[in-house]
Amino acid sequence: MSPSWRWVERRLIVWSHLVNLGGAAAVSVYFLVILPPDTQETKVFSVPIGIALALTAALVGGWSARRSVRLHAQPVLDWLPTGTPPTDQVRDIALRLPAFMARITVVRWVLAAVVFGPLALIDSSTLAVELGTTLLASAFTVAAAEFLVAERVLRPVVARVLDWEAPPSAGSLGVGTRLLLAWILCTAIPVVMLAMIPVGRDVETADELVAPIWFVAVATLCAGFLATKLATNRVAVPLRELREATDAVGRGDLRVRVPVDDASEVGRLQAGFNQLVAGLQERERLRDLMDRSMGRDVAREALERGAALGGQVRTVSVLFVDVVGSTALASRERPERVVELLNAFFTSVVETVERHGGFVNKFEGDAALCIFGAPADQPAHATCALAAARDLRGVLDAWRGLDAGIGVSCGEAVAGWIGAESRFEYTVIGDPVNEAARLTELAKDRDGGLLASATTIDAADPEEREHWRVDGEVLLRGRPAPTRLAVPRLTAEPTAPAPAEAVRREV
Repeated sequence: MSPSWRWVERRLIVWSHLVNLGGAAAVSVYFLVILPPDTQETKVFSVPIGIALALTAALVGGWSARRSVRLHAQPVLDWLPTGTPPTDQVRDIALRLPAFMARITVVRWVLAAVVFGPLALIDSSTLAVELGTTLLASAFTVAAAEFLVAERVLRPVVARVLDWEAPPSAGSLGVGTRLLLAWILCTAIPVVMLAMIPVGRDVETADELVAPIWFVAVATLCAGFLATKLATNRVAVPLRELREATDAVGRGDLRVRVPVDDASEVGRLQAGFNQLVAGLQERERLRDLMDRSMGRDVAREALERGAALGGQVRTVSVLFVDVVGSTALASRERPERVVELLNAFFTSVVETVERHGGFVNKFEGDAALCIFGAPADQPAHATCALAAARDLRGVLDAWRGLDAGIGVSCGEAVAGWIGAESRFEYTVIGDPVNEAARLTELAKDRDGGLLASATTIDAADPEEREHWRVDGEVLLRGRPAPTRLAVPRLTAEPTAPAPAEAVRREV
């Protein structure tokens, strides 16, 4: 056993001592001081009975608590340091240990009534009846207090037992039962005892009953407060932890968890909260994965409106970028180095495209297809695509040994979910995609490495058109009519961060 769990065991034993000694002391003071027997002779004999009762409760009670913990709960104490999932036996013992200790307390006090009640017959039958009745009533009161205290002390143990799974449907008293138990055994029974004080006792004046009534009243208030405090704390403390954890989730912290340290409705509420937060955390991971794999706009579209096969015709701008000489690069560099370079290259592409409101629809080996104007509406999609192309060209000019061709086109295309019911993706299909790919191939062999269709320039804002000029026309493969070409007037300066030094090295 680790020292911390030895500390738990010692706390159980100490509290059992205090609870039993407190009950014995209350009974002894009641019979010796508050309402002693009527004659001096019986009072003399009742003194050793009271002292014996207190000592017996303290010694036997502590010994019994230690023995019950070490024998009955030994499997739990042996399991705690292992860090393995608990067995059914360990879980059952840990959850039922407070009830077990309460039963032992009841048996102990009933035996005290059986022993000390007949001894009191030596004095008088009245004393024997009163002592036996008081001990029996105290048995249930002290047992209730020990049950509530043991539940409080064993809270970290129960948290370890229930850490691996949700609490079972049975194994602990419910919240309502605990509160009712606290009221019956720590308020109802003392009040009944209070009402029985004058019964069977020959008193000359009512003043003789003031002291015992006040004593029982004060004892009732103290016991009731202790029991109610312990019972309500078993609800209030977990609820406070749940409230704080809920506030943390509201602030965006999905790593928060609450300990499941109760097998009642409270424990199932704790476990349910943890499962809910775990579900939210899993959903956020899926959302992040969707954002990374298909783009934030597409992921948001899928989450808000759903995803189904089909598409719609939209006017979009397409930016296609393809690495020059990737085959030669792969043949002379290690695969790890090739992946490192491509990842750094695509990082620049993604950052530049997203900064201008577009998204990278897909990576095709050493190429990337970037879309402006879908799925989210973007009225100035042509302007954004052309500005992104110029910025990206400026970023690539800062690289040494790695270059790419860039093509930009604009026109109507079908944007939507393509594939099968079991596996589909969002993409754009149409003439501007094909034209941008052909322009990219042509741009690889031209100075500047950037070509756009004149149609895209015409669709852009006047400020953006100032950065471009028409540079002839060419009949692209697979197209029925020539495409007018446009190139930047001046080389754009990079606006994105320069690549890392390790990536910028000449390959």
